[in-house]
Amino acid sequence: MARRYKQGTARTQQAMLPPRVEDYVGRNNAVRAIDAFVDTLDLQALGFQNSSGGLAPGQPAFDPAALLKLYLYSYINRVHSSRRQERTANPF
Repeated sequence: MARRYKQGTARTQQAMLPPRVEDYVGRNNAVRAIDAFVDTLDLQALGFQNSSGGLAPGQPAFDPAALLKLYLYSYINRVHSSRRQERTANPF
Protein backbone atom coordinates (compact mmCIF):
# COMPACT_ATOMS: atom_id res chain seq x y z
CA MET A 1 0.00 0.00 0.00
CA ALA A 2 1.46 3.35 -1.01
CA ARG A 3 1.80 6.13 1.52
CA ARG A 4 0.29 9.52 0.86
CA TYR A 5 3.04 11.59 2.56
CA LYS A 6 6.49 10.89 3.94
CA GLN A 7 6.31 10.09 7.63
CA GLY A 8 8.85 11.33 10.15
CA THR A 9 9.54 10.00 13.61
CA ALA A 10 6.68 10.62 16.01
CA ARG A 11 7.70 13.18 18.63
CA THR A 12 6.32 11.02 21.42
CA GLN A 13 8.16 7.84 20.34
CA GLN A 14 10.70 6.60 22.84
CA ALA A 15 14.36 6.97 21.83
CA MET A 16 17.70 6.34 23.54
CA LEU A 17 18.72 9.82 24.77
CA PRO A 18 16.72 11.86 25.64
CA PRO A 19 13.79 9.52 26.12
CA ARG A 20 11.54 11.33 23.61
CA VAL A 21 12.21 13.59 20.63
CA GLU A 22 9.78 16.02 22.24
CA ASP A 23 12.35 16.52 25.05
CA TYR A 24 14.80 18.25 22.69
CA VAL A 25 12.52 21.30 22.47
CA GLY A 26 12.17 23.72 25.37
CA ARG A 27 8.75 24.31 26.89
CA ASN A 28 8.60 27.95 25.76
CA ASN A 29 10.14 27.46 22.32
CA ALA A 30 8.37 29.13 19.38
CA VAL A 31 8.24 25.74 17.64
CA ARG A 32 5.48 24.65 19.99
CA ALA A 33 3.33 27.68 19.10
CA ILE A 34 3.93 27.13 15.38
CA ASP A 35 3.01 23.46 15.72
CA ALA A 36 -0.22 24.25 17.58
CA PHE A 37 -1.13 27.06 15.15
CA VAL A 38 -0.62 25.03 11.96
CA ASP A 39 -2.52 22.07 13.43
CA THR A 40 -5.59 24.31 13.84
CA LEU A 41 -5.59 25.45 10.18
CA ASP A 42 -7.74 23.93 7.46
CA LEU A 43 -5.00 23.64 4.83
CA GLN A 44 -7.35 22.58 2.03
CA ALA A 45 -9.45 25.71 2.55
CA LEU A 46 -6.24 27.74 2.28
CA GLY A 47 -5.47 26.22 -1.11
CA PHE A 48 -3.01 23.47 -0.24
CA GLN A 49 -3.36 20.55 -2.65
CA ASN A 50 -3.46 16.87 -1.72
CA SER A 51 -0.81 14.63 -3.15
CA SER A 52 -1.74 11.94 -5.66
CA GLY A 53 -2.12 9.48 -2.80
CA GLY A 54 1.02 7.54 -3.62
CA LEU A 55 -0.21 6.62 -7.08
CA ALA A 56 2.53 8.55 -8.87
CA PRO A 57 5.95 6.91 -9.22
CA GLY A 58 8.77 8.01 -6.94
CA GLN A 59 9.00 9.08 -3.33
CA PRO A 60 5.85 10.14 -1.49
CA ALA A 61 5.38 13.89 -1.02
CA PHE A 62 6.10 15.70 2.23
CA ASP A 63 3.08 16.60 4.33
CA PRO A 64 2.08 20.22 3.55
CA ALA A 65 1.56 20.90 7.27
CA ALA A 66 5.15 19.86 8.03
CA LEU A 67 6.48 22.07 5.23
CA LEU A 68 4.41 25.03 6.44
CA LYS A 69 5.74 24.53 9.97
CA LEU A 70 9.31 24.50 8.64
CA TYR A 71 8.67 27.63 6.55
CA LEU A 72 7.16 29.56 9.49
CA TYR A 73 9.97 28.45 11.83
CA SER A 74 12.55 29.59 9.27
CA TYR A 75 10.76 32.91 8.74
CA ILE A 76 10.71 33.64 12.48
CA ASN A 77 14.44 32.85 12.70
CA ARG A 78 15.28 34.88 9.56
CA VAL A 79 16.51 31.87 7.62
CA HIS A 80 15.73 32.41 3.93
CA SER A 81 17.98 29.96 2.10
CA SER A 82 16.52 26.48 1.63
CA ARG A 83 19.96 24.99 2.32
CA ARG A 84 20.19 26.88 5.61
CA GLN A 85 16.64 25.79 6.42
CA GLU A 86 17.73 22.18 5.98
CA ARG A 87 20.75 22.65 8.26
CA THR A 88 18.64 24.45 10.86
CA ALA A 89 15.93 21.78 10.86
CA ASN A 90 18.36 18.85 11.04
CA PRO A 91 21.23 19.75 13.39
CA PHE A 92 22.54 16.18 13.62
